[in-house]
Amino acid sequence: MTMAPPRSSPSFLHAALRIFDLSLGEMLWSKRTIFMGLVVGFPVLIAVIVRILFEAGAPSMRVNSAAVTGPTIFALMMWGFFIRFSIPVLGVFYGTSLIADEIEDKTITYLFTRPIPRSAVLFGKYLAYLACTIFVVLPSVVIVWLLVVPIGGSLAAGFLDLVKDLGLLALGLAVYGAFFALVGAKIKRPLLFGLLFVFGWETIVMAIPGYLKRLSVAYYVQGLVPHAMPGDSPVALVQSIFREIPSLSESLFWMVAITIVCLWWAGRTVANKEYVLEQ
Repeated sequence: MTMAPPRSSPSFLHAALRIFDLSLGEMLWSKRTIFMGLVVGFPVLIAVIVRILFEAGAPSMRVNSAAVTGPTIFALMMWGFFIRFSIPVLGVFYGTSLIADEIEDKTITYLFTRPIPRSAVLFGKYLAYLACTIFVVLPSVVIVWLLVVPIGGSLAAGFLDLVKDLGLLALGLAVYGAFFALVGAKIKRPLLFGLLFVFGWETIVMAIPGYLKRLSVAYYVQGLVPHAMPGDSPVALVQSIFREIPSLSESLFWMVAITIVCLWWAGRTVANKEYVLEQ
């Protein structure tokens, strides 16, 4: 009687895709998705109100005797609602939970006893985070663009900026998610640290001159915004403290580098760390 050969362990990529398939459904039906819907739904509601007021013939908003057009409003909403709030907040709430939720639910032992690399668990859950957030955030941006930009502007003229915005948001979700995945793998209570980093550290260092802002993710994200600082628009009033920005190539380099290093470091941490479950 011949014995069957032992089953080989799945490859890293195959294991990560299995974890991705398992985690995506859990994320889409979690309470965090309701929170994400509220976060990205608010700017859509604002855009609907602005469009209704425009269609009703409300007086045009004016700053310095110049009418505020739809493209300017969209640029302001992109900066305030999405880039400076939604992206880092979603990165915090999802990224820090990739491992922390498994520890809290006491399911991490089950995942780690499977014949797959531990780091593949983190990477698969990270891919699920990206898919979940990208397919919720980006459609809301498109809806806001369709509602607001035609007010004194042209959809055709603003389409290229929209494509750049969508790519920027996807990259922003990737880099913030990777950074906070590392935080979640390293720190026992990562959510508090993440909120302090986004609303404390990044807010402070971005508002003061010097090199400290280079130790934030937001500094490099703003270097990719295609319409971040139009000098003759109301957006310039809001962004006046953010005039020191890196070049496009520098921003891309450091955002990609941060993402790769943080994912590699987080994977090594998960592979080597002993997680003790609280009773």
